[in-house]
Amino acid sequence: MRTALFALAAASLFATAVQAAPASYAIDPTHTFATFEIDHMGTTTNRARFDKKSGSVEFDKAGKSGKVEVSLDMASVNSGTPAFNKHLQSAEIFDAEKFPTAKFVSDKFVFDGDKLKEVTGQLTIKGQTHPVTFKANKFNCYENPMLQKRETCGGDFEATIDRTQWGVDYGMAYGFPKQVRVVLQIEAVKQ
Repeated sequence: MRTALFALAAASLFATAVQAAPASYAIDPTHTFATFEIDHMGTTTNRARFDKKSGSVEFDKAGKSGKVEVSLDMASVNSGTPAFNKHLQSAEIFDAEKFPTAKFVSDKFVFDGDKLKEVTGQLTIKGQTHPVTFKANKFNCYENPMLQKRETCGGDFEATIDRTQWGVDYGMAYGFPKQVRVVLQIEAVKQ
């Protein structure tokens, strides 16, 4: 009887541990976007996105923890204007030939109750890495009807960074601001 109770308790603990393990998700590139915007002389806002991106997510709902890794192909920057794209790729700004990839790697999910509040981590641009906190404007998990009801999680995240920390200082002499708003829209499918 004692052995049976021990086996039942061990099986219950194992089942709980398995349920609490983080799940792995692959970023869906068709529903994941990385964009940035910067003020243009107090008149308009310049915006661009990166068309090629990849990454993964680990998420533990019960443990309210996770990890995110997103890589951006810097040569895929797209402002909608070919000449501006070339300038963004140039050594004056992103130096995409020398530094072809930018990356965000999170180290912490911060919750307020059951609501994801922010994701903190390290952002690497032009070979330089600095901490960044992305505020979660939205976050949700759902059964994706187009993917045989596979769980999909994601949200809209934003941060304002000082671009000069990463050596992106073009236009400072002309009065362009240091602050750049970065928006990550991520959806990832459970594997």
